[in-house]
Amino acid sequence: MFGKLFGRGGESPAGADPYALPVPRKKNGMYTLRALGDTRVLALVEAADAGEWEAVKAALAPFDIGRDHRVLGELAELDGVEEWIGRAVEEDKEHRAEALLISGARHIRWGWDARTSARAVDVTQEQWRIFGERLRTAEEHLLEAAELRPEWVTPWRQLLTSGRGMSLGRAVNETRLDAALRRDPLDLSSHLEWVSQLQPRWGGEQGQALAFAREAFAGAPEGHRLGCVIAMAHIEDWVESDDGDCLETPEIQAELREAADRSILHPAYTWRPGWQHDFNMFAMALSLAGERHTVRRVFLTLDGAYTTWPWTYFAEPEKQFARRQRRA
Repeated sequence: MFGKLFGRGGESPAGADPYALPVPRKKNGMYTLRALGDTRVLALVEAADAGEWEAVKAALAPFDIGRDHRVLGELAELDGVEEWIGRAVEEDKEHRAEALLISGARHIRWGWDARTSARAVDVTQEQWRIFGERLRTAEEHLLEAAELRPEWVTPWRQLLTSGRGMSLGRAVNETRLDAALRRDPLDLSSHLEWVSQLQPRWGGEQGQALAFAREAFAGAPEGHRLGCVIAMAHIEDWVESDDGDCLETPEIQAELREAADRSILHPAYTWRPGWQHDFNMFAMALSLAGERHTVRRVFLTLDGAYTTWPWTYFAEPEKQFARRQRRA
């Protein structure tokens, strides 16, 4: 959809991309990525922030919202979308599916805002009530969107998250994962969500997530971003472990190097808006593993572009990014 921007593997495409946002002034050698670093996405975010549905639809034209999780995610994260998207659902019959999808994704994020990131035992009854209400709305809207547009993968990926939040059980979520992967067997976002759900804190068993990630990436073509599933599986293992140095082994370093070389650093890698998210996953995983060679290439390509996820697993995510970038 966006086309491939040619260049050496691991080389930033910013100079060749006519839609790249200018890099803002850096602080501590870094800056927070905005609107996927793309002028078209920024126009979409600004239209949504203003509550202008007609402008949102026009700004969505370059994108396939039924497949592009990152673009949908920009809308889901935006405070206030829930205040006007319901009108679009009810009034715009021609674009009802798009409005339902955006509403569903936003209600999931809005629900988690109410629940907060606190441990389950620390969440109040009122927070659980609001969380449940918002997730039920999300489920209703996403299921209708999936029915209206059966070729879309994004509703099923979002339903994985709402299903986890509502504790619908492994059987329901496995069905939803199958539905997503039937539509796109290499869909990274669906694989990443399943890696999270296979963690012990969500009822999985130790080692399941990494085995799933390895099997998935083994079938991916050279240069495919699905290699990020290996990076996130190791990050998730680090989150679950009581040993902060658990990834610092030659075997894990080698696996992460190979995954990066076969995916984000491969000449066939396709540069799309938000590519920095892929590189941030590897930057964090490689730095946690104490890797010294490939991590330098990854941080060099990022050139200070910081994405909140997955660094929020740290208490001070921005400081960790800046510190690890300097060390690289």
